[in-house]
Amino acid sequence: MSFSRFSLHPHVVSGVDSVGYESPTPIQEQAIPVVLARRDVLGLAQTGTGKTAAFMLPILDRLVRGPRGGVRALILAPTRELAEQIHQATLGFGRHTGLRSVAIYGGVSKKPQLDALRRGADIVIACPGRLLDHLRENAIDLSRVEVLVLDEADRMCDMGFLPDIRQILRHVPAKRQTLFFCATMPAEIRQLAQNILRDPETVQVDPIAPAKTVSHALYPVSETQKTNLLLALLKRTATGRVLVFTRTKHRARNLALILVKAGHRAAALQGNMSQAQRQAAIDGFRGKRYDILVATDVAARGIDVSGITHVINVDVPNTVEAYVHRIGRTGRADHVGEAFTLACPADGLMVRDIERAVGATIERRRLEGFDYGSFTPETQFAVRAATALPRAFRQPSPQRKSASLYVSRHRTAPAAHGAAR
Repeated sequence: MSFSRFSLHPHVVSGVDSVGYESPTPIQEQAIPVVLARRDVLGLAQTGTGKTAAFMLPILDRLVRGPRGGVRALILAPTRELAEQIHQATLGFGRHTGLRSVAIYGGVSKKPQLDALRRGADIVIACPGRLLDHLRENAIDLSRVEVLVLDEADRMCDMGFLPDIRQILRHVPAKRQTLFFCATMPAEIRQLAQNILRDPETVQVDPIAPAKTVSHALYPVSETQKTNLLLALLKRTATGRVLVFTRTKHRARNLALILVKAGHRAAALQGNMSQAQRQAAIDGFRGKRYDILVATDVAARGIDVSGITHVINVDVPNTVEAYVHRIGRTGRADHVGEAFTLACPADGLMVRDIERAVGATIERRRLEGFDYGSFTPETQFAVRAATALPRAFRQPSPQRKSASLYVSRHRTAPAAHGAAR
């Protein structure tokens, strides 16, 4: 299934293609048609299931087809990290639409935000406290908002933002589309949803968990050194068949060529190939003509090849679900498999979400003898211990006992994940 089935505006489809998305996740499959139909939505899904695209793609479709002028979509998020993540995703999806997005959160100067608002914004992604500051100063007008999104609403309430949300609701039109996403439904969240949603469609995605027969390892590395680290890992690791995942078609194709030049029996599997070419790559991998298959997420759901010993994520996936599907290609039928992920500092938020799904802090590894240049793997991704993870994400697993190689020696105070007003 591809995004073409949703009949999104061509400019929005171009944005989807440019960020490398090829097939929708379950939450996207369910939510996008409902949002496009301009129904209110109550979405029940964990972080990392692809919620951002589920609401942002239909919002962009709506806005690009309508008249310009004023803030027409408002997204509320509990933390500055999530607000910025949604903002960056919006810039990617909307790069061909001409729509303008502004992120508003505390902990930084107001001036750049005010300047951006004065230049004009179609979409505002905001933390409640800082947004209220701007409203009190009459720096933003929400009277033209057509779509209101509350993302991770349960977390916003946990952080004490419920009074702020109620105040913000007074500034947006009563006649609007409201999209309400949360992972849990405590009483106060249920009451809030009942008060602000009109005849909502419920969209629910069950929690996901990776196979327990797969061990996980994280290799912190700079973006520019990923290819060299992959080659070094393949040279020093005893592997059988290896499935390598990239985020984009272009990278999959180029990386497969690099591997072939380095002497590996490798092939690419990506969306620009014909069905016959894709099948030939899969058959060659299954028939052991190729030892390595370099794929985009188009392969994560459909490929079924026995004997895959390693999955290597050269790029961290966009969602937790994508990670689970990727690594699910190894460790099958009770066989043991290994999942290596090459992560750069910008991947911190997704690494955190993946660790919640795994139920433990993923072991960090440094490849001895590899030239990291000025990059220092030991200082990357120092996070909370696994025992601090929310109970809902905990599950018995061999990985629970494995702590980071570097957290204990190089512990830094964990970011508060931006209770950023």
